[in-house]
Amino acid sequence: MLPGPVRLSSFIKMSCASYLRSARPKAMSRAKQWTDEVENLYRFQQAGYRDELEYKQIKQVEMIDRWPETGFVKKLQRRDNTFYYYNRKRECEDKEVHKVKVYAY
Repeated sequence: MLPGPVRLSSFIKMSCASYLRSARPKAMSRAKQWTDEVENLYRFQQAGYRDELEYKQIKQVEMIDRWPETGFVKKLQRRDNTFYYYNRKRECEDKEVHKVKVYAY
């Protein structure tokens, strides 16, 4: 039995953190049409990451800069520590949608 709410909270955080570290996708499919989710996946994949989960694991960040109007990713740090900056509007053109990988966990 865990004594006190502080330890239970710490235990839950540790469990979630260890799950996130070991999370691997179970399946992958290609996007068929553009959505907000596909737009953000496109931005992560341009920067060299599978998705938001992998970005957070590697860069050890909790928050990702997003445009408040659209919710699209605003800025990502690549693996070589340079940055990609994205516009408020859609960047994934229709001809690029089929290249976006959608992972299932």
